[in-house]
Amino acid sequence: MKRIIFVVLIFLLNLLLVSNFAYGQCAMCKQNVTNSEEGMKLASGLNDGIVYLLVVPYLIFAGFAITIYVASKRRRVKEINLN
Repeated sequence: MKRIIFVVLIFLLNLLLVSNFAYGQCAMCKQNVTNSEEGMKLASGLNDGIVYLLVVPYLIFAGFAITIYVASKRRRVKEINLN
C-alpha cells in the first residue's frame, strides 16, 4: 500500500510540474493562430485540441484513484469475511 501511495504522489508531483509548461504552450499556440487570417478558421479546432490535452491527465488520475479505491474496498471485505 505504501508503494502505491508513493507512486501516486510522484505522479501528482509530475503532473503539477508539467502542467504549467503545457498550459503556457497552449496559450502561445492559441495566440499565434488567432493573430493570423487563416488561423481564425483553425482556432476552434485548436481550442478542442487544448481541451483534450487538459482532460487526459485528469482521466488517468481518476483511473488510478478508482483502482486504489476498489482494491482497498476488496481488501476490507476480505478481512471482514476472514473474521
